Amino acid sequence: MTPSRKISRGAILALALAIVLAGPPLFGQAKKSLTFTDMMKFRHLQNPVLSADGLWTAFASQPDRGDGEGLAVHVRTGETRVVERGVRPALSGDSRWAAFTVRPKAADLEKAGRDRPKQGMALVELETGNVREVADVERFEFSEDGKWLAALLFKKEEKKDPKAEAKPAPAADPKAPTLETGADLVLYRLETGEETRISFVTSFAFDKGSSRLVYAKAHPDGKDNGLFVRELGKAGLPETVIQRAERASYRNLSWPQAGDRLAFVAGAQDDKARVRTCSLWLWDGKTGRTTEAVPAASAPEGWLVPAKNTLVWSKDGKRLFFGLKPADMEDPPEPEKKEEGEAAVDLFDWDAILSKREVDVWHWDDPLINSHQKKMWNRLKDQTYTAVFHTDTRRMVPLADRDMPDIETGDQARHVLGASGVPYLKEITWDGNYRDIYLVGLADGSRTKVLARHSGRPDLSPGGRALVYYENEDWHLYDVGSGQRTNLTAGLGVPFANEDHDTPGEPRGYGVAGWVAGDSAVLIYDKFDVWQFDVPSGRASNLTKGEGRRDRTRFRVVRLDPEARHFEKGEKLLLSSSRETDKSEGFWAARVGAPGVDRLLEQPRKFTFVAKAKRSDTLLYTRQSYEEFPDLWVAGPDLATPKKLTDLNPQVQEFAWGSAELVEWTSADGVPLQGVLIKPGNYEPGRRYPVIVYFYELFSQRLHEFNQIVVNHRPCFPFYASHGYAVFLPDVRFTIGLPGPSFVKCLVPGVQKLVDMGVADPARIGLHGHSWSGYGTAYVV
Repeated sequence: MTPSRKISRGAILALALAIVLAGPPLFGQAKKSLTFTDMMKFRHLQNPVLSADGLWTAFASQPDRGDGEGLAVHVRTGETRVVERGVRPALSGDSRWAAFTVRPKAADLEKAGRDRPKQGMALVELETGNVREVADVERFEFSEDGKWLAALLFKKEEKKDPKAEAKPAPAADPKAPTLETGADLVLYRLETGEETRISFVTSFAFDKGSSRLVYAKAHPDGKDNGLFVRELGKAGLPETVIQRAERASYRNLSWPQAGDRLAFVAGAQDDKARVRTCSLWLWDGKTGRTTEAVPAASAPEGWLVPAKNTLVWSKDGKRLFFGLKPADMEDPPEPEKKEEGEAAVDLFDWDAILSKREVDVWHWDDPLINSHQKKMWNRLKDQTYTAVFHTDTRRMVPLADRDMPDIETGDQARHVLGASGVPYLKEITWDGNYRDIYLVGLADGSRTKVLARHSGRPDLSPGGRALVYYENEDWHLYDVGSGQRTNLTAGLGVPFANEDHDTPGEPRGYGVAGWVAGDSAVLIYDKFDVWQFDVPSGRASNLTKGEGRRDRTRFRVVRLDPEARHFEKGEKLLLSSSRETDKSEGFWAARVGAPGVDRLLEQPRKFTFVAKAKRSDTLLYTRQSYEEFPDLWVAGPDLATPKKLTDLNPQVQEFAWGSAELVEWTSADGVPLQGVLIKPGNYEPGRRYPVIVYFYELFSQRLHEFNQIVVNHRPCFPFYASHGYAVFLPDVRFTIGLPGPSFVKCLVPGVQKLVDMGVADPARIGLHGHSWSGYGTAYVV
């Protein structure tokens, strides 16, 4: 063994790219070294989805550079359907069809100029594997029952024939209007393959019951614009006019979860296709009546209903949330340009030289500095302020305004949460984000301030009975009915503030897992365990029975149904686990209201939950390690017999990939630390290697991560490992206010540990840092 040598700080070199270090060892390697070309061919698994019956999964397999493919895989048989260049898959509600967006060929995009090729769509019948491709598809959507597919095509552009005899184009009429124009919408009846083509469509939406398709049309001359609906369950797909008006524009088509009502906004276009003022409309599918729910003239003074809007129904269909906008935030009409003859150019005309001069002027008392104003402008100019329309009383109630701009819409019947950071905008520049939190009455817009200068994210229960919030390192419960406040966590003897907090500012909490049915309880995390707190008593029980803290294992609830508003009483929960000591991960089971956990699966791997099938117990997840690509796995609810579905990068075995292990040492201040050492491929004990130190804050949790194989500004660990380098990912623990010295006290002993292990060559140590660790690199050197 080579005797250990001490490393000096001067031996640690700051390098932009560690590859410029002294070259790798010249010994022979049993496996290949990665090249940049190899890296660009590695596949990445993107946008995985699971069918409602749990029998099919679809995803995209995309290389770093080049053409990928879309795949659909049968969970039981492994049968695979392939779509060249397919991305962003969607599966039909009846689990019979898959649809992919089809990208143009990478080579065509590379050489394309302004006339870039457009994306298309591929429709796959999963049982037979038949694929039908459609060109120039802007977007597509299945009906909820999976029996219909609508595809909106791109607008057709007139192409000039270069062989045609050049003729002077007729002079354009400067006063001719430029109006919004739609494109072809193709409706497919999937069972029969029948197509229905509808022209000049700008937007469309299926209702939730899959019985109707609504669409807006905009003709080039604006004369036959309208909103129409087709009855999908009737022969011939009869078309009904909902509304029709010259130059009209219909937008934001929105159906509720249940019922036959459609909401939309409508307004008239000016000569430049701008729609400045709209009304909010409702159409009743049972009666065929169209009513103007919020006329343009009924908006509050100084406000309007804008065309760019978001309509959100409550689940019971009794409330429709929409946006209002200050009238002075609408783009002012552009001044008409005077036609002038061609003027002589005077290169020394001082007024002309200065005609485009600009200067930024703002007041010292402005809430935001000017650069911040500019950065936020694109968002602020289209910002809307939430109002609600009550369908039973037919009343419109403004909820937000410039003094309280933020509303958290939900299904609560009486109150929603409002927030305002307006009083604290100046402090964003140097301190942090603070907000006043309000309970806002849906009936009249009344506001009750419940929190002042708050920096967290309070959570209102689904039924509106209680509010839970984190403040002063504890969780608190606010009873909406009585106004009583209860500190939930103060007497439990366990910290609920971030135990690893080492930066300026107050430590954050670990978050809320969710509410229990009837607003009867709330689930809250500490660092390791899940706690259940009854409402309104605040009585606490450790749902994971303290096992997380005993074994240094972090438990978190996996949301199997992202649309569920709450957990049922006694519901079985799936928990993810992450062990702090050796970084093992897995899945456990717990039950609402019954303390205790059961291990389902735990390995020295990293697991990521993807989805649960809507109509079966099938679970889809990925499994990975440093040497194992995160392929898709499928299992039942107990995860007893998991099955691997994909193998996207079998070529990993061909390369000198290296191996990852956990290293422990103590900082110069005596703080225990961990890090990941990636040994070179074909590692030889006793041989010393050049080391790339890649760091930021905490990196030891990456022990079981498969490093993303891409060519970018971050180091690709297997690339360097295959070329004879070791890679070190150390943890850095900070002393607040002393970040530079903290980097030194953690990194130098960590690298010395590698030297003492006989792995690191002390003369060839390189630091790789960017952003925060770029500062750290400069300081350490």
